[in-house]
Amino acid sequence: MEYLSGNFLLLGSVLIFVSVLISKTSYKFGLPTLLLFLLVGMFFGTEGLGVSFDDSQDAQFIGMMALSIILFTGGMDTKVKDIKPVLSQGIVLSTVGVLLTTVITGSFIYFICRTFAGIGHDLALLTSLLMAATMSSTDSASVFNLLRSQKMDLKYNLRPLLELESGSNDPMAYMLTIVLIDVIATNSGQMEWSQILIRFFLQFLIGSIVGYLFGKVAIRLVNNLNLSNSSLYPIMLLSLVWMNFILADMQKGNGYLSVYIMGLMLGNNRLSYKKEISSFMNVLTWVFQIVMFLCLGLLVRPSQMIHVFWFALLIGVFMIFVARPASVFLCLLPFKGLTNKAKLFCSWVGLRGASPIIFATYPVVAGVEGSDLIFNVVFVITMLSLLAQGMTITPVARYLNLDLPLKEDKNDFGVELPEEFEKQLYELNVNQSLLDKGNTLAKIGLPKGTLVMMIKRGDQILVPNGALELQEGDKLLMMSEKNQDISMKDIPK
Repeated sequence: MEYLSGNFLLLGSVLIFVSVLISKTSYKFGLPTLLLFLLVGMFFGTEGLGVSFDDSQDAQFIGMMALSIILFTGGMDTKVKDIKPVLSQGIVLSTVGVLLTTVITGSFIYFICRTFAGIGHDLALLTSLLMAATMSSTDSASVFNLLRSQKMDLKYNLRPLLELESGSNDPMAYMLTIVLIDVIATNSGQMEWSQILIRFFLQFLIGSIVGYLFGKVAIRLVNNLNLSNSSLYPIMLLSLVWMNFILADMQKGNGYLSVYIMGLMLGNNRLSYKKEISSFMNVLTWVFQIVMFLCLGLLVRPSQMIHVFWFALLIGVFMIFVARPASVFLCLLPFKGLTNKAKLFCSWVGLRGASPIIFATYPVVAGVEGSDLIFNVVFVITMLSLLAQGMTITPVARYLNLDLPLKEDKNDFGVELPEEFEKQLYELNVNQSLLDKGNTLAKIGLPKGTLVMMIKRGDQILVPNGALELQEGDKLLMMSEKNQDISMKDIPK
């Protein structure tokens, strides 16, 4: 037993180590990191080096844990002030957009199954919609990793819009997947719209209520519970995230929506040890992402994907060039301020990620007829999307003239303040005009209500005091109240 455990730990360590090293290549060649993790898993799998992993239920469980952490962390990182200008557009894209993608793609799948008998696949309408529902959500996180590596931002508030959509559309895709599985199992393929609407409404309502309650409890516990070690706070939150998900799921609610709402509440309220909690959750997110992607890569059988390749390719091309653009343009039609180029870019960023593959395991575990076909087709389409869209995001943004230089939040001093301090840091470069009235802090006349914390001269960090003589080229790290507007015009000439 010890020998087997040792081999298991060694194998897992090697897989993670290889994945982390190879991820550096992804940024160099513009590849989404997810794609490389999947390929590593496939390389080590049964039809590669022979590592056996064929339990869809285990993969689904690992995916559930990983997605709950990913969505919680995504909620924490989403700032209401950033998404407020695009809140309506983002919500419509993550709900109505997912529904439209499912209906349009599902109808197309049913159409080609009925029209082209030689394609070898015969899916009922509900099964076709189920296949489309599993892959109706997007994974823009990979996109923004690529954009950050290229030091690129986007015009027209596209970054917060796409981050909001990708962070909040997984719950909708999950709801559609679960509801369709239930309808297929309950009614033997007969569609009951009343049942669909009731189950859909209960998923949304229960998930929202449970997420809100857990968010309130988590904020109160973190701010008022005096633990002996600050490292225990993120561990306590992790346990609450999983409790939140399981309890919402047990009550027939949407666990993914629940944990996202909980994260959104914690990220936008005053929270003790927020920096430590955020760092812990970001590290944990990467660990679970790697494990999840590797498991999915190990689970798939490349030989089975070959048999569905042309069928999946036809669906994937339709999703990329028809279904996604149609849903984006229809959803954003009532909103002003976005150009057609911006909408076109939103359409191209409909990247499929790990969520569709995880959701595709649900029909397999539920024993839905045609579930193996669904899983293999979804896997092929995800790979196609990562290759075709993931590798061209940066060139497309530049071609559409939507790129901007990325603004770095960190200062040259590497200093950050806890959010609860309600202070802001900014830098000031010392030039000759500042030194005309004198070369000390007391004489240059800094804006009222500011405090100089540090002075950087070359590679040296100097402690500020009234007698220290400033030189041209020095950088001052200054602190002021969070809402105080400081600019160069505030400094006396």
